[in-house]
Amino acid sequence: MKKNTLKKVLRYASRYHFLIVVSMVLAIVTALLSLYVPILAGNAIDKIVGKGQVDFSSLSGTILQIVVTVLFIAICQWVMNRANNRITFQVVRDVRKDAFSRLQILPFEYLDNKQTGEIVSRIIADVDLFADGLLMGFTQLFTGIVTIVGTLVFMFYLNFRIAIVVVVLTPLSLLVARFVATRSFKLFKEQSTARSDQTAFVDEMIGNLSVVKAFAHEDENLETFDSINDHLEKASVMATFISSLTNPSTRFINNIVYAAVALFGSFVCIAGGMTVGGLTIFLSYANQYTKPFNEISGVITELQNALACAERVFELIEEKSEIPDKDTAPETLDARGDVNITDVSFSYDKSRRLIEDLDLDIRKGQRVAIVGPTGSGKTTLINLLMRFYDVDQGSIKIDGYDIRNLRRSTLRSNFGMVLQETWLRNGTIRDNITLGREGFTDQEIIEAAKAAHAHSFIKRLPDGYDTLITENGGNLSQGQKQLLCITRVMLHIPPMLILDEATSSIDTRTEIRIQKGFNRMMQGRTSFIVAHRLSTIREADVILVMKDGHIIEQGSHAELLNKQGFYYELYNSQFA
Repeated sequence: MKKNTLKKVLRYASRYHFLIVVSMVLAIVTALLSLYVPILAGNAIDKIVGKGQVDFSSLSGTILQIVVTVLFIAICQWVMNRANNRITFQVVRDVRKDAFSRLQILPFEYLDNKQTGEIVSRIIADVDLFADGLLMGFTQLFTGIVTIVGTLVFMFYLNFRIAIVVVVLTPLSLLVARFVATRSFKLFKEQSTARSDQTAFVDEMIGNLSVVKAFAHEDENLETFDSINDHLEKASVMATFISSLTNPSTRFINNIVYAAVALFGSFVCIAGGMTVGGLTIFLSYANQYTKPFNEISGVITELQNALACAERVFELIEEKSEIPDKDTAPETLDARGDVNITDVSFSYDKSRRLIEDLDLDIRKGQRVAIVGPTGSGKTTLINLLMRFYDVDQGSIKIDGYDIRNLRRSTLRSNFGMVLQETWLRNGTIRDNITLGREGFTDQEIIEAAKAAHAHSFIKRLPDGYDTLITENGGNLSQGQKQLLCITRVMLHIPPMLILDEATSSIDTRTEIRIQKGFNRMMQGRTSFIVAHRLSTIREADVILVMKDGHIIEQGSHAELLNKQGFYYELYNSQFA
């Protein structure tokens, strides 16, 4: 799994191959020059033989070489870090873009079964942690590998016997790094999952805080949060503990290597096989050789965390998308409004049927009201009409076109929807009415607001139509939010309308006025009206009475009352 995730990360990074080449070349130059500095330092030491035996002319030239080399190394590192930062954050940008793009084409089934906070955590928190690990990898991993290889080459060139001592002790660091890496990945993945659970719970509670307080559920929420928080704490502590073993363990081994080089090198110096300057070079190389093992071990630990987070993000990116639109689907459709539903069956849970063998024939301009008890399939029928879900069996046709053969955007552009659940975004009142659509004049917006009886309350706002509202209209009442959603449809009325409890949050007096506007709006347009208040659907051409996914009665208001069936009981129960 880790290998597959790493391949996906590298595939994203390969888009920026030029910057990667620049980074790698500079890493090689930096590492080699860093290895050259100890040689210059050793030469400088050898020019100081004893009291009164210092070659100052050569020494000053060597010191100048050291200064110039160090300055050049600093410049190379600065450019390399700039390149690494650019690679990392461009990769992160691309991953986030792909994750968010995938959200736009995921089936509603996925979104209905996932907590909002968990999805947000994957796109925001997990990608941030992935970026930290990726940046550390680009910054230290390749440079460390080049330093290790370069140091070995230099050491074998200078004195192969001391170099062999270093190489023999090297596997100890590798074994420690492997031990930590194999155990930390699972722990970091558990930590990431616990973090997303916490984000999801906090998001859910903040969004429904009024309900929590209304039912005095604060103590229970605190207990639940404490439980999630404790799980996150334990997962984080274990992941951090295991990963923190790397540094002290590798430092201990590094000190053993350094001591071995110093001891063995001293004997070589005494035997006349090496100068003091040469020993200095070796000690410096021993330090430089072991230092990358510390860094690489730390990088591997961070990469475990990064890959655990990346795996969760790639799970989202690779989630199966909704069935794509057919290439042969028409780009536009000016629908008349004839709707034919034939032998339709559908259920969210395939083990339990919801709608079965549904047949319905609706002509252009008809007003169709859909009523029935909660869970009878009213909103599900709307979801199928809008192709938020595809039918399991049968077909739904608009003007003779099977909606599965139409582009979703084409189909939905022919429907205007007002739902019981309102949605408003951060922005002005005008932005929320137009939803980014262009070409509407201020006068057209005002006329639509007047038709929806929203103009009066909008005028009372501090900046009228330019008033900024918070996320989901937090500073407006539920009724005002619903009026703005009605205004959206009034602004541009498509051939077909869906009104799903469109006036549920509006007072009776305003509702009566809006119904007059709806009646004008529905003239000549096929309209589907879902309502629990049966007084609002008396004028419907056809009333469908649904129960357990079936249409059990069908007819006009008067016809259904005369039948004295289920609708008769439902209607009289509201006016008893």
